[in-house]
Amino acid sequence: MMGQNYFTAIPNDLAMATQADIDRYLENWQDEIDSAFLYRALAKVERQPALAEVYRKLAATEETHAQFWQEKVLSAGRSLPKQRIGWRTRMLAQFAIWFGPQFVLPTINAMEQVDSHSYDMQPDTHDTPMPMQERSHARLLEAIASPSGRGMEGGTIAQIEGRHRTAGGNTLRAAVLGANDGLLSNLSLVMGVAGANLTSQSILVTGIAGLLAGACSMALGEWISVQSSRELYDRQIRIERREVEEVPDEEEEELALIYEAKGLPEAQARTLAARIMTNKTSALDTLTREELGIDPDELGGSAWAAALTSFFLFAIGAIIPVIPFIFLTGALAVYGSLLLSGLGLFAIGAGITLLTGRSLLYSGLRQVIFGFAAAAITFGLGKLIGGAIVG
Repeated sequence: MMGQNYFTAIPNDLAMATQADIDRYLENWQDEIDSAFLYRALAKVERQPALAEVYRKLAATEETHAQFWQEKVLSAGRSLPKQRIGWRTRMLAQFAIWFGPQFVLPTINAMEQVDSHSYDMQPDTHDTPMPMQERSHARLLEAIASPSGRGMEGGTIAQIEGRHRTAGGNTLRAAVLGANDGLLSNLSLVMGVAGANLTSQSILVTGIAGLLAGACSMALGEWISVQSSRELYDRQIRIERREVEEVPDEEEEELALIYEAKGLPEAQARTLAARIMTNKTSALDTLTREELGIDPDELGGSAWAAALTSFFLFAIGAIIPVIPFIFLTGALAVYGSLLLSGLGLFAIGAGITLLTGRSLLYSGLRQVIFGFAAAAITFGLGKLIGGAIVG
């Protein structure tokens, strides 16, 4: 269906379109432009040629959708605004360039799942393949973003996506929330001891101690979590290896059913499963990915890398409210800490909009309000406890 002309479905009396219709057309047009830009960016940095080609074909489909809405607007006698790529889309594309597609895939997948039925209730698209294609995009992104999807053959992905015939953990979320935990917890700690009227030097020592304690605790917790997962995955793979050796027919049947569930016709699914099972090493690798949802090359990632990442993300956030006490004293240091922390909280709120799609101003201010509310509570408690001790 790629490249199909959808514009035969556009009626000639679009001059009757309301302002609400025009606004909807423009919103859809912008969404499709952003999606196409993002898929083009993923295609440029994707190291697997088959997946890169899938991203390019997805981008081409989104560009065709954008043209559909462009024609809607023009046919209604309205002009199009200057084409711009949204800041959220640009940031996701930049993160993909810096850290690789897998860094942003969970976020993009979540966006696709939310938008997968956006055209179902729009009458303009009922006589076009667009609703079906959007649902197909969501299925495909779900397959690619899953641990097993990264190891699938390009041809298999294209067949599962099928409707066009063209085609884990969220690292970004963890980064934003890790820095948020550090900033919020240490801001509350610093304001608590500031409320108790401790000296600036004592507040500085307390803030650094809170940073180290929190970062070490987060790192240890992350190490235990990832290492436990790795040990569990290793055990599951050993069990799967034994089953491949002892009951290959049952494993072949399971693999065929998995491919059928993903959309392959029964005959193709069974042929593909039988071909994979002829090589036990390849069979184990495929079953590990498809049946268990585990990437055998990663096993959930390095426990030490996860621990260090968690440590530094927490520390980056936790150092922000402490910095003013290095250079300033007294009330000036407290106000400086609040100002710097407010900026940090707003930046984190802005980062959260990459995941939620909410307004930048709304998310940023919400984060500042919640952060300052927590700081006010601990400041009040510190003042109360400090006064009681001194009294």
